[in-house]
Amino acid sequence: MEPIVRAVDVGRGNTKFISGIKNGELRCEMFPSQAHPSEVAVEAEAWGARRKTVGIPAGGLVYEVGPDVHLASDVFNANVLQHDRYCDTPEYLALLLGALHYMQVDHIDLLVVGLPVATYKLKSLVTALERRLTGDHELGKGKRVKVIRAKAIAQPAGALMHYGLMQGKVAQLRKERSLIIDPGRRTFDWLVTQGMQQIEKRSHSVPRGMHDVLHAIVEGISRSTGSHYRDYDTVDTALRTGKQPVVFQAEYDLARHLPLARKIPEQAVAEMLHYVGDASDIRNIILVGGGAFFYRAALKSAFPNHAIHELKDPIFANVKGFQQAGMELARAAVGAGTAVPLQPEVTAGGRDE
Repeated sequence: MEPIVRAVDVGRGNTKFISGIKNGELRCEMFPSQAHPSEVAVEAEAWGARRKTVGIPAGGLVYEVGPDVHLASDVFNANVLQHDRYCDTPEYLALLLGALHYMQVDHIDLLVVGLPVATYKLKSLVTALERRLTGDHELGKGKRVKVIRAKAIAQPAGALMHYGLMQGKVAQLRKERSLIIDPGRRTFDWLVTQGMQQIEKRSHSVPRGMHDVLHAIVEGISRSTGSHYRDYDTVDTALRTGKQPVVFQAEYDLARHLPLARKIPEQAVAEMLHYVGDASDIRNIILVGGGAFFYRAALKSAFPNHAIHELKDPIFANVKGFQQAGMELARAAVGAGTAVPLQPEVTAGGRDE
């Protein structure tokens, strides 16, 4: 039997994970990165049906997480996943274990997780996280899982692996310099690599993600309507679909707020240019992440002499790459007759579990 490998990407907006593999296809799922604490597990019902959440024990409390977690929200919900050490919080652990709950496995040989580039640079934090995720974990509702090994990598690195496999050019990528750009919910991440190796001094992240875009628009709506408007998700959907949101029972035209909102990607890209310059030495520019659609114009303006490659379903690109890299690590270990390793170089492959 091949080792069981699973990947989770706990982002500031959504927690993405690999729920299974069927006929060579990676099956992805996600739920909002919200974890609502209580002293005991709550078996809540919504109009006669239990909502799709689970209570995860972490740090002495029980955190409700899952697809229907918005039904557990109250007026004030602090987002604790904003700072660089967010992976050290009980909320992060609850979200990650919630993903393992929905995978429906009781044993994982190698668990691969991703971190923003700035967080990944904190090596002691990365080592502590890998140790924290290794071992036996309670998942709520009587479920448990045992994780034999855990490996954390920079989030955009997963996208690079996935891009190489999807384009059938992993061998070529190993000889080239690449820039992977990942506009997420809270951070704007970029990773410069030589082959599959990170060039650390040119890679970084800044807190200028889609949340800042949405916040600029939400604040504009509040000023315009004389209210305290805070429906970030509705504005996000409107930007993605082109359909105007309904505010106070009427369609609201967002156009007046877009010039200010577009300054957020421009600011993020300007900061990145301090690290990567004009990218004249970079062969591949790859754009992924849930905010890719809104940052595209600023990036094309910054790199007029480059083609910018975008992946299908960019929100899942990182976690798919984590899974593919982990599967290859595990197979290499099995072929060598050793335990699943934590630190070897990632190579490319493509068989199923």
